[in-house]
Amino acid sequence: MMRIIYTCLIILFLLPELYAQGFLKRDGDKIVDGSGEEVILRAMGLGGWMLQEGYMLQTSSFANAQYEIKAKIEELIGIENTQAFYEAWLANHCRKIDIDSLAAWGFNSVRLPMHYNLFTLPIEEEPVSGEHTWLTKGFELTDALLDWCQSNEMYLILDLHAAPGGQGYESGISDYDPSKPSLWESAENRAKTIALWRKLAERYADEPWIGGYDLINETNWDLPSNNLLKQLYRDITTAIREVDTNHIIYIEGNWFANDFTGLTPPWDDNMVYSFHKYWSYNNQASIQWMLNMRTTYNIPIWCGEAGENSNVWFRDAIQLLENNHIGWAWWPLKKVESINSPLSVIKPAGYQTLLDYWAGQGSKPSVTMATNTLMQLAENLKLENCPYNSDVIDAMFRQIGTTNTKPYKNHRLPGIVATSDYDLGPLGFAYHDADVATYHVSTGNYTAWNNGWTARNDGVDLEPSRDAQGSPFSVGWINAGEWLGYTIQVAEADDYDLILRVASPNSDGQLQVTVGDQVVTGVVDVPATGGWYNWQNLELNELNLPSGQQFLKLSFLNGGFNINQMQFLADTNAIDNTDPNSGPHFLLMQNYPNPFNNQTTIPFRLDQPERVIITIFDINGAMVTTLTDNEFNTGTHEIIWDGRLGPNGMAASGIYYYRLQSRDMNAIKAMLLIR
Repeated sequence: MMRIIYTCLIILFLLPELYAQGFLKRDGDKIVDGSGEEVILRAMGLGGWMLQEGYMLQTSSFANAQYEIKAKIEELIGIENTQAFYEAWLANHCRKIDIDSLAAWGFNSVRLPMHYNLFTLPIEEEPVSGEHTWLTKGFELTDALLDWCQSNEMYLILDLHAAPGGQGYESGISDYDPSKPSLWESAENRAKTIALWRKLAERYADEPWIGGYDLINETNWDLPSNNLLKQLYRDITTAIREVDTNHIIYIEGNWFANDFTGLTPPWDDNMVYSFHKYWSYNNQASIQWMLNMRTTYNIPIWCGEAGENSNVWFRDAIQLLENNHIGWAWWPLKKVESINSPLSVIKPAGYQTLLDYWAGQGSKPSVTMATNTLMQLAENLKLENCPYNSDVIDAMFRQIGTTNTKPYKNHRLPGIVATSDYDLGPLGFAYHDADVATYHVSTGNYTAWNNGWTARNDGVDLEPSRDAQGSPFSVGWINAGEWLGYTIQVAEADDYDLILRVASPNSDGQLQVTVGDQVVTGVVDVPATGGWYNWQNLELNELNLPSGQQFLKLSFLNGGFNINQMQFLADTNAIDNTDPNSGPHFLLMQNYPNPFNNQTTIPFRLDQPERVIITIFDINGAMVTTLTDNEFNTGTHEIIWDGRLGPNGMAASGIYYYRLQSRDMNAIKAMLLIR
């Protein structure tokens, strides 16, 4: 009896906590949790996982929709190998480590773009017309994702991104095949859509970490007055409410979510209107139409998709949305060679050969080569194999509430500062650039915010330096008045020599360096070097630097040149990679042999135990493999590179960079591979 009483007391004690973790719901014009507290949803959309889109795989010029991509792959490597590739793709694209990372970065929710064909057969493949064959794969993947979200106390919002038949003319978004009846041209497809949502709602009705049901993503179809869209929405709502009265239903408008003609007023007590925001100004006028809808109908609104822009745009958009109590979902988590998503998928060696063949611009690769390349692409999807674009996350979260800058890398002087490693922070505080964001839907004009489309997603124009003696990336397209800021740690007050690595076809360039309030260089003329990639040293002597943490500002008084690094040398303590006393805690030495053919050895020395990461970059600055990521003791160590680009493929002849990183150290050197 006492045990029963004790158990009841525990349950009563825990009830407030359980209630607080209850279902998200509508409360007037707000989304609230089980305790009635307003929730601003900060979600990441897992685009590309259950539904591939051509632009994420660089295939959009010849295969935009997933069915087209799959057909290209199947024609090249066969049905069995294609199935193995897609199994690996689904297994690796999203794992617990991805959701754990999203939680650590600051997201409180995930939006899952679902392809119906992982949950049920297409109508043309059904054994009995009008019936629904349920598949296990989609449900199993969703169940696992829900578990990972729940363990991080994150909400999972289910989004039908590819409805049966496809809901839009834009085939890449919904996998629409024009040779088959669309969602709007087939009553059977609509019936399957309704049945699928009922099945999902029945399965997840009692799951409090399901954040709701986003019924149809980005319809883009000519539907007079949206009558058919509204009817389908109402039919789905009825089917869901037969088995689930707990969860929010999210309603998107036609024409990429933003045409709500005929979709008001709300027809359900637990409904949210969801709009999408891309390529538009981040001012009050850009969202006022949705704010008016929220006020008129006393209903919450949610920005169910945004992204694919610059860090400046990200920060401004999120500030705008949150200042107006609007949650958001960003798009996407990862894609091939990306600078504007949190993770970038490394392009495998040989993948360009496949792209060229599919585009009709190259010869057909062997089945073995193509299969190995695609399986390597699937392997590269794993988070631990993806370069992390920390500047994107910093812009989305930290910069929303502060203008303070933060070191992108720890720069200790004497030492080398890569010009691409300027501080994290907003425009005007970490850097200034003439072109920083694009609003071409609003203006009709497209402006690149990073002309090199590499390394980082700010307005600073970066590109591969092609400099065997310098840093992998350089700052280019320089205009007068632009500048970059760096937090530096100066070992001691002293006179330092500064060596700038510059390239220019003319002698018009001018720059200036300030540290704190002190101008340390005066006006520096950049000489003509013979071309944009003909690199030379520009030496400046006896610059007086104060000790401790300082803010260094590299100002461009006139453009017309490229610059890739600044090397600071103390009087007699030049950074000499043969000097064992060089640097605060480590020494990265030159590889040997160099040049090399089959393999080379990379030596380094530590003055204290450190976790060390050594990565290899190609001449374009793309990371091709990680040699080690381990703890090392004090002393000298050697790492061997055998010229492989991961498990499959060999590096071609050319210049490569190897970089050593630890908790607060960074060094880069070049080597030459000759086959």
